[in-house]
Formats: sequence, C-alpha cells, structure tokens
Amino acid sequence: MRSREMAATVVLIWALTACGSGKKPGGGPPPVPVLAGDVKRMAVPLEIASIGHVEPYSTVSVKPRVGGEVQKVGFREGDDVAAGALLFVIDPRPFEAALSEAKANLARDRARLTEAEQTFKRYEDLIKKEYITQEQFDQARANEEALRATTQADEAAIQSSQLNLEYCRITAPVSGRTGGLLVHPGNIVKANDDKPLVVINQVEPVYVSFTVPEKDFIEVKRRSAGARLAVVATPQGGKTETGELTFLDNAVDPTTGTIMLKGLFPNKDRALWPGQYVTVSLTLKVDEDAVVAPLDAIQTGQSGSYVFLIKPDQTVEIRPVAVRRTWGVWALITSGLNSGDRVVTDGQLRLAPGSKVVEKSEAAPAAPATAKPAETAR
Repeated sequence: MRSREMAATVVLIWALTACGSGKKPGGGPPPVPVLAGDVKRMAVPLEIASIGHVEPYSTVSVKPRVGGEVQKVGFREGDDVAAGALLFVIDPRPFEAALSEAKANLARDRARLTEAEQTFKRYEDLIKKEYITQEQFDQARANEEALRATTQADEAAIQSSQLNLEYCRITAPVSGRTGGLLVHPGNIVKANDDKPLVVINQVEPVYVSFTVPEKDFIEVKRRSAGARLAVVATPQGGKTETGELTFLDNAVDPTTGTIMLKGLFPNKDRALWPGQYVTVSLTLKVDEDAVVAPLDAIQTGQSGSYVFLIKPDQTVEIRPVAVRRTWGVWALITSGLNSGDRVVTDGQLRLAPGSKVVEKSEAAPAAPATAKPAETAR
C-alpha cells in the first residue's frame, strides 16, 4: 500500500514540475508566440527629410498711382481674382477735366503753329527779295519751331492725362487670392502711398522652402544637375503633395550649417496654403527592386545585424544580414535575405536557434489544466 502511495506522489510531483516549467509531459517546450513579417522587393527612395514653409509664388501689394477718393471696390476681401479684374475705382472727374484742358491747349497751339508756318513760308520768299531783314526772318523761324515744340508738349500732356485717367481704374496685376481690404469706399488715397490698398498672393503654384544640412548639399547639387528631383510636402492633417526642386540658395548659412532649397508645387487643389509649416521629403534617387525587411526584425549583436528567420518547419535560425539604410518601417537589405523569406518582428527575446514558434495570429496551443476543477469538486 505504501509503495502505491509513493508512486502516486512521484507522478504528481513530476506533473507539477512539468506544468511549472511550461513543458508538456512527454514533449519539448511549447512554441513561442511571435509576430512575423515578409521580406519583399520594392522601389525604395533615398530621401532627405526636413520641415518646410509654404510661400506664395508671388506677392503683390496693390497701391494707387494717382490720388483721390475711392469710389468703388470691385471685390470682397478673400476673393480669388483673375489678372486684369477690376479692384478699385478712384474718382476720375479731376483727371477727365485735366484731359479736356490738355486737348484744348493742343487745339489752340496747333492753330498758332499753322499761322506761324504760313508766316515763315511767306518770309522765305521775302528774304530772297530782301523785302525783310534777316532778323525778322530768324524771328519767324524761331516762332514756328517754338510752337511746334509746344504742340508736342501738349500731346505729351494729353498722354499723361489719359494715363492718369486709366490709373483711376485699378486692376489686378496677377491672378491670386486677395487678403484683407485695407481701404474702403470714401477714403482719400495718395499716389504711391506706402500703405497698400490690398495684398494679392498667387497660390497656384506655390513654393515650399526648406533647409538641408551642409553635409547633404553636395549630393543634392550633384543629383539636381542631371535630373529633376521630386519634393513631397505633407501638411499637418492633410494629404501629400508632390512638386519638384527648383531653387538652391547661393550660400550656406554659417550660423546653422544649412542651405535653403525651394520646391515648386502646382497646388491645383489648394492643399498648401501660404504660411503653413509642412513635412518635406526630398528624393535624391530610387533603388528599384530592392530587397527590404521590416525594420522591427533587425537585431544588433556583437557580430553585427541579424534576424530570426522562420524556416518551413516553424523553427528559427539566426541569419546575419547587411543593412544598407532604412526607409520608414523598412530596412534595405544588401545580403542575407531573399524576397519571400519570413522573419520575426516581435518576441525575439524568448528565441534561440532552433526554437519553435507560432505566429500570434494563429490559434494558441491549449493551456494545461489548472487546479480550479479540483477546487470546485472540493
């Protein structure tokens, strides 16, 4: 009887030891749950990331070129206006009067010129016959030339008056979006006043200015000389916009060790707005058909980088890899892996060469029975 109790005790102790160590009775350790990812081929760009600032393609401060009372405003502040659209009308009546006066002066002086020309023509015949003195002849010629010059000045005055009259209608010099209205109807404005009437920003297209470190500039300059480099800008909470590099500053800022660049964006959907700060990525080149692995799979040891490669029998082996660079959540692999391989991306701390794994998305093995049923039975 005692021998049976001892045998039962040994069996119970062995079972409890197996349960406590996480091992199955009669088998090896259970598979280690892990997350895994695929090694694949894709186009991987070489990029420089930065923070950029959106700038209008052009900014125009609209100022009056003649003085007077503002009679009309042809837009609402914040409107989009086309080049040539009417913006303001300044009271034209003083300039209409000046134009009429200039035309009257021209008519008067032309009549005088006609008389002077006829007199000079008669004097040409009389001087030949010595009926008049040389002094009288010279005076007639001078009078005719002076009146001709006066009519030319009158014509110039008419052109100036017509131009001032045209300036009473202020039109948009460029297409763009208007800002706040700074002068309202009834206000008196002065010619070439420092205060603009309105500011127009051209927002299609726009520039995005950003800086890159001095160490990257040589590569940027070399690659931009032979091809157009793509620039990607992403506003906060917005979608990605694509443009191209159009400007490299002519000097490095010695205080920051950076150089300013600009990308030009069509901005047809107005996703980029002047004054915005955006995340910028400048693409220098694209490695086509590159082998990439999830960045979380890359581990670092004394001998360099490695991954846990999942073999067809669901065991793992340590595979040394050479990582050229990273891009987002991917590592560009130059040796050690092939497209189609599967690697562990989470759970590496519990692994050793030959460990059996199960991916967490798969059904977990049944847990060993607990003592709870015995407690219930009790």
